[in-house]
Amino acid sequence: MLITIEEKNDTTFKVTVTSRQTTTHTVTVTPEYKAKLAALNVATETLVEKSFEFLLEREPNTSILREFDLKVIQTYFPEYERTLRQLLS
Repeated sequence: MLITIEEKNDTTFKVTVTSRQTTTHTVTVTPEYKAKLAALNVATETLVEKSFEFLLEREPNTSILREFDLKVIQTYFPEYERTLRQLLS
């Protein structure tokens, strides 16, 4: 499985997941939410990539929302923020 991330602007990213079925997702990340999850030296692209790795461990790419704000993951997976903070610290 391959995850490709393309920055659209400072807060919006196009994520392509290449698997048996390729999917494309538009993800937004506010600077405040990035700061909550990751150290200043962690690139937002890295946060998005690790978030997709987290999601793909739990569901197929075809089940991931096509467009969402990163903070919505927490509503589906309560362990998300804690897991990402540990991964990115």
